[in-house]
Amino acid sequence: MTVSLTLPSDLTQLEALLSWFNQYRPSTLPIEEWLKLELALAEGFTNAVRHAHRERPPNTPIRIDLSLEETEIELRIWDQGDPFDLLAKLQTLPAQIALDAEGGRGLRLLATITDELDYRRVENGGNCLILRKILKPISR
Repeated sequence: MTVSLTLPSDLTQLEALLSWFNQYRPSTLPIEEWLKLELALAEGFTNAVRHAHRERPPNTPIRIDLSLEETEIELRIWDQGDPFDLLAKLQTLPAQIALDAEGGRGLRLLATITDELDYRRVENGGNCLILRKILKPISR
């Protein structure tokens, strides 16, 4: 199942985003794992607003796609920002980010929470942040 939501590039939309997301939590997924994904979604959306859309009007859309499969959960966050090399940036960050660091904690957090993290430029001039979590089979 795949569902989508489009919101304006405004941090006041974060509550609406998380409300939308939480209605799709699979009952079989431990709440701790879901909360980590919720945190990753909030961080990805916040980064799109604060960084990718910094120079753009607040009505610039951000689209979120949520794909729920038996073996994985994938979030895609589509922005209209300039190109950004996520993998190169991650390589420049220290393995441990200081709590008082000015930046970088969010990207390191995304890399820790997800099993796959990617940020791709797309043909229409936007970008897509891909967050994928592989689900472990339920023990019976």
